Amino acid sequence: MGKDKALLAFGQKSLAKYQYDRLSQIFEKVYICTKEPKFDFEAPLILDSYKIFAPTPAFLDIFERVREFFAISVDAPFVDSSVIEPLLEAAAKHPHKDAIIARTDYPHPLVGIYRRSIAPLLAKELQQDNYKLNSILKKADTLFVDFKEDRRFLNLNTPADLKKAKNLL
Repeated sequence: MGKDKALLAFGQKSLAKYQYDRLSQIFEKVYICTKEPKFDFEAPLILDSYKIFAPTPAFLDIFERVREFFAISVDAPFVDSSVIEPLLEAAAKHPHKDAIIARTDYPHPLVGIYRRSIAPLLAKELQQDNYKLNSILKKADTLFVDFKEDRRFLNLNTPADLKKAKNLL
């Protein structure tokens, strides 16, 4: 994208604010994990202390605050309750799984629930410079919940994706 996706304009606000507002209607508490405070709105932040630009090491910082969390990337603005609710239901039915992850034609590691039980594996993999969540999820006790591939899983990776998403609002 060439820019910080979290700060992109989306739906009359930044993409981060758009995500925060809509997820706050689903979850009691919504945290934003970021390397630095950079937002023009108030929200609870968890600061990512790692120099690596990957979500995997940040998860260790998150686990210092919570035992379990629903992870979603800022660039997935259409993941809604029709995806989140089945993941939460699966998590309730499988309390010993390390992760419960959405999958369409392929896994979406940043649309899912992570539990602190995966933290030792994350730390071990990070020591070996493995930051790839899909690789780590294959080694963890992961439950995949299958969905149909559709616009809910659209990621905003390019300016064309952003334009398409804005047209879907």
